[in-house]
Amino acid sequence: MKIFSVIVFFFAGCIFYAAQLNAATLVVGKNKPFTSIKAALQHCKSGDTILVETGLYKEQEIVIDKTIVLKGIQQPVLDGENKYQIILIKAPNVVIDNFRLQHSGKSDVNDIAAIKIFHADNVTISNNIIDDAYWGVLTQYSNNCIITNNHLKAYAKESSSGNGIHCWKCDNLRITDNTIKGHRDGIYFEFVTNSIVQKNISENNLRYGLHFMFSHNDAYISNIFKQNGSGVAVMYSHGVKMTGNSFIKNWGDGAYGLLLKEITDGYIYHNHFTNNTIGIHAEGTTRIKVEKNVFNSNGWAMRVQASCSDNHILYNNFQNNTFDIATNGSLVLNTFDHNYWDKYEGYDINKDRIGDVPYRPVSLFSMIVEKNPSAMVLFRSFMVTLFDKTEKVLPGITPENLKDNFPLMKPLAL
Repeated sequence: MKIFSVIVFFFAGCIFYAAQLNAATLVVGKNKPFTSIKAALQHCKSGDTILVETGLYKEQEIVIDKTIVLKGIQQPVLDGENKYQIILIKAPNVVIDNFRLQHSGKSDVNDIAAIKIFHADNVTISNNIIDDAYWGVLTQYSNNCIITNNHLKAYAKESSSGNGIHCWKCDNLRITDNTIKGHRDGIYFEFVTNSIVQKNISENNLRYGLHFMFSHNDAYISNIFKQNGSGVAVMYSHGVKMTGNSFIKNWGDGAYGLLLKEITDGYIYHNHFTNNTIGIHAEGTTRIKVEKNVFNSNGWAMRVQASCSDNHILYNNFQNNTFDIATNGSLVLNTFDHNYWDKYEGYDINKDRIGDVPYRPVSLFSMIVEKNPSAMVLFRSFMVTLFDKTEKVLPGITPENLKDNFPLMKPLAL
């Protein structure tokens, strides 16, 4: 069986190499052999390259069903005239590089996109500008695709835009170095596995900078999610890793930097949560490790609901937050240890840089606000200060076991 596989692989490689030897380059432009991309596609063969010279091209839905490289020279403009899908890819190993795609059609029934990848593996979308598209790049049932260094901008209203990069039932995607603005969701994953989202900037999107559901064993690395309607939502997934990301100014009623809902076995490491209404909102999470993150100047650094269990919050910095931790129950099944809390007023007699008395990060007032949000009007009043001081001396309402037994005296260098 192994010998047979080697033989098949050898002959497949020979066929691919032969195709490369016979590959041609077709040029599209004024006074060129082809004046339209569709005409070049009719004449090209798999393995060919189509070079498109600068200019404006208005062609209804360019369907690519051959393995080709479609490359723009000085970013030619492909215009959907607010009516049509611009490019539909139905073949593997296609490359779309260096175009400006603008004004796709819009539809609440059909998924009209600037670029749609459908049942096509190993596709690369790179170095494009996508402006005013209903969906930017829409990928369905496609694996091993790369979407990199694209700039997507839309002008979303809730009912008049899709997502910037939308991926459905895919595996092993690489979404890197893109900028996405003004869509409904910047990046959307559903039933997407073993994929990486890295070094993207997703900002000023109407709903989420990143939104994914039922997507397992994915990694989100070194992205910036800024000033989105509700930050990032991670739902119904397991094995998710989020490292080195920045969640900035996701602010508003019910907004948050990161929403975790019904997820298990995740790792949240070395992220920065700054100026969000809620840094992390966790609901129904299990076995999540939150380690070496910075929570700075948020309304709530973390809101951990009573439905969460066996989560570990370790070695984080909590600084300048209105509330560090909030919860809606008295039974806490999570660990909070070795964190730095700027509100900690304990002492360190033995000079081991760990406080000698535990720190309870849940204030009495935060418990009151959790049940009666309108009580926030009393924030910074003398009464609130009195409540919190009394609770520290005679604890009774705040969760007894929600405490950091080893609070750090100085912030970690993160």
